[in-house]
Amino acid sequence: MASTISTQALRRLASSQPTRSAFRASSASTGLQISRLYSSETTQVPPLLAKLKGDLKTAMRAKDTARLGVLRAVISATNNAAKTSTPITTDVQLVQLLRKTARGNQEAAQEARAAGREDLIEKEETQIKIIDGYIAESGVGTLGKEEMQALVEKVISDAQSEGVDEKRLSGEVMKRLMAKGGPLEGKEVDRNELAQIAKELTK
Repeated sequence: MASTISTQALRRLASSQPTRSAFRASSASTGLQISRLYSSETTQVPPLLAKLKGDLKTAMRAKDTARLGVLRAVISATNNAAKTSTPITTDVQLVQLLRKTARGNQEAAQEARAAGREDLIEKEETQIKIIDGYIAESGVGTLGKEEMQALVEKVISDAQSEGVDEKRLSGEVMKRLMAKGGPLEGKEVDRNELAQIAKELTK
């Protein structure tokens, strides 16, 4: 009898212990939760976007409809971009989005002008001024054609002095220009125009 009780007790004890697979699954789940928490905490918000979100609350309290219209549109666009492969993670990207939004306002103002809608013209122009204000406050520098050309020439000179093959020169120049920590970091630039300049100067 003692032997039987001992065997039964051992079986109950074994069944109450977690299996290795269950332990691994639990550990993996815990690790995933920690990973998600860590990644969400370390996600950086562009300074300009943080300002826009703060200003949204202020505009809501002040019932500033013109500013609310701008901020809601821009923040909504950044939220949509976050779900794609090209999220907005820098002030430079955000300034580009602001310029795109302003172009939309300009087109709407032209249509309103053609329709003789002075009220709508004023609305669009007010929003354009608000956007221009944020761009000016962003601290993002915009490079003109001459500045881009000077940068390209310097990068070409550096690459040639390092013995980069002429056939690879154009691509290498663009790679260096657009690299993280490169000469264009923190600056707004027309990439198509930049590529054209690089192509012309590396012929």
